[in-house]
Amino acid sequence: MAEIVYPPVIAAARTLFRVLDYRFHLEGTEHVPRTGGAVLVSNHISYLDFIFAGFAALPSKRLVRFMAKQDVFEHRISGPLMRGMHHIPVDRGAGAGSYATALRKLKAGEVVGVFAEATISRSFTVKEIKNGAIRMAQATNVPLIPVALWGSQRLWTKGRPKALTQRHVPITIIVGEPMHPKRGEDVNAHTADLHGRLTALVDRAQRTYPEIPQGVWWQPAHLGGTAPTPEEAAAMDAAEAEARAKKEA
Repeated sequence: MAEIVYPPVIAAARTLFRVLDYRFHLEGTEHVPRTGGAVLVSNHISYLDFIFAGFAALPSKRLVRFMAKQDVFEHRISGPLMRGMHHIPVDRGAGAGSYATALRKLKAGEVVGVFAEATISRSFTVKEIKNGAIRMAQATNVPLIPVALWGSQRLWTKGRPKALTQRHVPITIIVGEPMHPKRGEDVNAHTADLHGRLTALVDRAQRTYPEIPQGVWWQPAHLGGTAPTPEEAAAMDAAEAEARAKKEA
């Protein structure tokens, strides 16, 4: 597969992050295999998460093909880039096609990136997750790699203005130990295990973050921030989904 777009995009991102003096802390990147297929599963707190989750695989010299909603591929700016980087469009009304594409890439030895929460977590805690990542790993007999991100929500997240030129922002990326779900094993049990692992990794990323101020919007409520609680966030998501359904009706 020709990689004409992806390497220059990574190079441009790295240059921009150096200019903005983002302070990266990467941990556990040795868990991303250097060869063969793998499913990389990250928490989701920012519109930029696919960039930072992809950074977790760079020390292993891997490029991640992320599954992203179709709207991103239809945008006049992001669309050509997403297609050029061979990411996977997800049509929520016809998910079987994107799932099949992901399986083909995994069988071909690629790393596929998944945001198992499906949407950004307004509470900055790990929401209920879907079982698709587990099923993909089982179907292709590849490892599943959990990844925790923290700090990216300060740059651009749901319900907040962009702050893309903010400088000196710490970005934490923690890669957990691989899971190896096998065919025939309990999908729900593995999904619960994945949720627990992601929650523990995110909690560690939050508690070891260089800045832990009280009363700021980007800090979760249980750590003294003013972000919505998980219950409040769920109610906001439900209201948003209802409004979208009425608009589309």
